[in-house]
Amino acid sequence: MSFDMKNWLKEQSITEVECLVSDISGIPRGKILPVQKFVSALETGGLRLPEYVFGQSVTGEYHDSEVLNEIGSDVILIPDQSTCRLVPWYSEPTAQVIHDATNTDGDEVAFAPRAVLKNVLGLFEKAGLEPVVAPELEFFLVEQSADANNPLVTPTGRSGRAEKAKQAYGIDAVNEFDPLFEEIYDHCEAQGLDVDTLSHESGAAQMEINFNHGDALELADQAFLFKRTVRQTALNHNVHATFMAKPMQDQPGSSMHIHSSIKNKKTGKNIFVNDDGSDSDAFYHALAGMQRYLVGAMALMAPYVNSYRRRTGAEDSPANLAWGVDNRTVGLRVPFGGQSSRRIENRIPGADANPYLAIAATLAAIWLGLQEERRPTKPRNVSAEGLETLPKNLDVALDVLEKAKALHPVLGEEFVKLFVEVKRAEADEFLEVISPWEREYLLLNV
Repeated sequence: MSFDMKNWLKEQSITEVECLVSDISGIPRGKILPVQKFVSALETGGLRLPEYVFGQSVTGEYHDSEVLNEIGSDVILIPDQSTCRLVPWYSEPTAQVIHDATNTDGDEVAFAPRAVLKNVLGLFEKAGLEPVVAPELEFFLVEQSADANNPLVTPTGRSGRAEKAKQAYGIDAVNEFDPLFEEIYDHCEAQGLDVDTLSHESGAAQMEINFNHGDALELADQAFLFKRTVRQTALNHNVHATFMAKPMQDQPGSSMHIHSSIKNKKTGKNIFVNDDGSDSDAFYHALAGMQRYLVGAMALMAPYVNSYRRRTGAEDSPANLAWGVDNRTVGLRVPFGGQSSRRIENRIPGADANPYLAIAATLAAIWLGLQEERRPTKPRNVSAEGLETLPKNLDVALDVLEKAKALHPVLGEEFVKLFVEVKRAEADEFLEVISPWEREYLLLNV
């Protein structure tokens, strides 16, 4: 542990440290320690967690695995000191640090989500390239309820009325929850989360936060922490914030659009643009890679049964991998703007996706496109509504992932196998649940 970090903990009068790792679902797992024990643990070999943390389903269940050690071996947590931040919603001075997981031999655990992204970024690093990304995260505010059987409803704002109508980009609609959003911004500033703009999305009490573009791992870390920040801040204001892909039946879904470009590390230039300002071959190869491989990576971008309720083929949730300039009905949108800022917006991931894995999937497809040097389809300059070419449910998406052999070595063979194990177990758990629709229409009619 470095002297600087020790000093920072002391200067901030930190009393406790939250040691975080992301599991497959993007849920923060780890340990909370008094600061003295945190420092001592690092000096004596690091903290330990059961390897099975990375095999938990979103319900917290453990399942049989061909990847994980059946005797329950531990992994060692190594802090990434650049991620050390305050936890601003506690009254007691508390720090949080994102950790990497290693085996006892010092190698990173290949199926940890942060390691999956780091391994993909390592391929670009070796080629002298650096991905630049900017996520956009949508979420809903809903009333608190202890009964999961009740449909979610929008909360009451400052006017005393619950928002019902769609208020896309409504300024006054955002101001209904101004105290909450002011606190979110304050908490983001305290943590160094580089959020840009806040806007009201098309759903009732649905919001979107955009991040400024930057380093892919840093932005994945920020998105990981941001989701936690929004949920915790909402609790302090007696509402829930949810990143479910489709939380309410009559409302649109929530996405995590990912803007990507690739920079030449030596020159600092965007490789998607030629010197004369025209689109480069690399730009088209990247698009072709995304069109070819994001189908196989769909389960990483839509990882739950609920995720596919968002995939309606409507404008806000494209179910295709067509591309076009400034066309929001396609899955791969190229925003209109200057050539030097040429980038590709992946509009497929849902807000429920693990940020590390959604970004890793996006960049893995771009990497394979750059290697294979294929050409994309022609750009689509008309609406792509009704054009559905992506898997319509989780089971199909997992089947396609298993068959997408080119993706496996890029994402990691062990990771793909473990991911499929966990997600199939979750899908099986869901099938055991009897829904209100079944009771309403099947109970007395069949």
